[in-house]
Amino acid sequence: MTSSRTPCPCGLPEAYEKCCGRFHAGTASAPTAERLMRSRYAAFVRRDGAYLLRTWHPRTRPARLDLDPAMRWTGLEILAAEDGSAFHTTGTVTFRASYRGGSLHERSRFERVDGAWVYVDGDFLS
Repeated sequence: MTSSRTPCPCGLPEAYEKCCGRFHAGTASAPTAERLMRSRYAAFVRRDGAYLLRTWHPRTRPARLDLDPAMRWTGLEILAAEDGSAFHTTGTVTFRASYRGGSLHERSRFERVDGAWVYVDGDFLS
């Protein structure tokens, strides 16, 4: 059980329940591609594979997801966000996700499916 004062792992100042927790619980949908990116990072931190699969585009979604229980994510930095607002149907988010021992730098692509933002795919950057 998470305390209402537990900060959200996505890096925004809200408590988890008021931030990404409501997306993970299914009581709200991420309003922008960037918020979906943040909520997916938080899902990796919390090892919420069901949310990750639910927010993955049907055409690129893997059949299953094996999350490494030893992986420790330590921070998210949003470097750029293009389009991806309520007025767009596509968007990209460039980010650096740090983990114990390294970091992942990616430019992710998002689309709306039935009005909801979903992750399509991404390019790893150096």
